Amino acid sequence: MKKFSKLAAFLLAMALTVSMVGCTQSGTTSGTASTGAAATSVEKIKADGFVTMSTNAEFEPFEYKDADNIVGIDIDISNKIAEKLGVKLKINDVAFDSLVAELSTGKTNFVAAGMTADEDRKKNVDFSDTYFDASQSIIVLKGSPIKTRIDLNGKKVGVQQGTTGDSYCTNEKGTSDIKVASTERYNKGVDAISDLLNGKIDAVVIDDFPAKKFVEKNPDKLVKLDEALTVEKYAIAVPKGDKEMLKVVNEVLADLKSSGELDKIIDKYKAALGA
Repeated sequence: MKKFSKLAAFLLAMALTVSMVGCTQSGTTSGTASTGAAATSVEKIKADGFVTMSTNAEFEPFEYKDADNIVGIDIDISNKIAEKLGVKLKINDVAFDSLVAELSTGKTNFVAAGMTADEDRKKNVDFSDTYFDASQSIIVLKGSPIKTRIDLNGKKVGVQQGTTGDSYCTNEKGTSDIKVASTERYNKGVDAISDLLNGKIDAVVIDDFPAKKFVEKNPDKLVKLDEALTVEKYAIAVPKGDKEMLKVVNEVLADLKSSGELDKIIDKYKAALGA
């Protein structure tokens, strides 16, 4: 009986051990299933405590450097997005033509950079509702023979690389009605203006707001034509397929529009620009 009791006790202990191991494995598997699903971008942002925005801080008044800070219309809007998420805003300042790559490589959660929601970009990113109607303005030296957009035909034109003006003047698809002689591409609009002032190019095509600023700084030498090259709409870009992030951005833009706060933000920077 004693031998049998010891054997029975041993077998019972083994059975309990196997049962416990099975429960533990089952519990672990269940836990992994409940937490193993990939977090959405918004969930990850909230877990990290910050949201990342990429821009090119060379585009006053939408984004520009004020001492050690990056400020502007897009920065104010981006801070509202961060507030909506309950996190801090982190800013990546990169070249304009690198912004789409920032999204596709996962380096940023959204791009706010005075970016036009055009069809080419829509192939690689998703755009929010638009928040600003803009135009590509033409800057020339005072006394220039260029008086209208048509006069850009056959001229040497400077543009900021990666912008709508760049696409329109480079005209790789041959769809633009203006055929410039050559397109000089710059990382910064100010570099294009410098070459215009030095007589290296005939005109600069750039967004209207910064165009006004450049002319304001050089009133004796530069003039902005009344006629724009193109008219476009700005939107915020998010990674292709990121519906959660897009939803947050659109909600913030809708709130800013309905409350009148978006107009106040734009007017604040217009006043600073003297527009």
